[in-house]
Amino acid sequence: MTDTPVDSSRTPVALLGTGAMGTALARVWLAAGHEVTVWNRTAARAEPLAAEGATVARTAAEAVAAHRLVIVCLLDDASVGEALDGADLAGRDLVNLTTGTPAQGRARAAWAEARGARFLDAGIMAIPPMIGVPDSGGYVFYSGSPELFEEHRDTLAVPAGTRYVGTDPGFAALHDVALLSAMSGMFAGITHAFALIGQEDIAPKDFAPLLVDWLTAMAPAAHHSADRLESGDYTEGVVSNLAMQVAGNATLLRTAEEQRVSPELLTPYMELMERRLAQGHGDEDQTGMVELLDLRKR
Repeated sequence: MTDTPVDSSRTPVALLGTGAMGTALARVWLAAGHEVTVWNRTAARAEPLAAEGATVARTAAEAVAAHRLVIVCLLDDASVGEALDGADLAGRDLVNLTTGTPAQGRARAAWAEARGARFLDAGIMAIPPMIGVPDSGGYVFYSGSPELFEEHRDTLAVPAGTRYVGTDPGFAALHDVALLSAMSGMFAGITHAFALIGQEDIAPKDFAPLLVDWLTAMAPAAHHSADRLESGDYTEGVVSNLAMQVAGNATLLRTAEEQRVSPELLTPYMELMERRLAQGHGDEDQTGMVELLDLRKR
């Protein structure tokens, strides 16, 4: 049994899904004194939590029936529908921590509300080792019912910080995927940088601090882009304009060729830069390239 007794003042939690993230969430709520009922499609994966004080439900419907606050942390949106098929959601507060798209979040909200439940969609900006760790930097985006969020804010904040981003149920997933997309681009740049030095007498561990410092110094450019997007003036305060950057790309590509490194992680972005320049926007920075990606403006 857990060393922390159940606190009757704490909101009980039903948790569907005990993968790595679900297990981390359950353990933090248990440690904080919450009564937790768990369910997992593969029952054996939920059993270790029983030794820590959780109640293991035989079915998802049984877990839903146990408590008003139902947390879902499954593989994908289809898994959510399958797990909750046949469960009585009337009067339940359903919080979906399953990774999905904005459209799936909106559709799942309508689906839940039609079954009598209040609904929050969520996007977890953390990995399991960050859950329940103070100052880890992990947090969760929430969107949907503001009443549900306010009522359960303290409980939701136990595993990680909370950031409510609006009544539109799709906004949590949109914020989540937008940040993850930016991360993917950063990782692409990191991968290319390490490939460039890979055949030289340069220790990756010596290079890594330089890389981190440089990316950290460049990150505030996001604030400048946000200002320009809101003003509509992509030329204000530009230091390194698009014409200059496109000209500089030749050196990046030539260096990759000399180092026998494929430029395939860079060239799609460079092609967008060249297209924007060809449209006569050489005095801008890269912010205006957002318009090239907007399919509604093509």
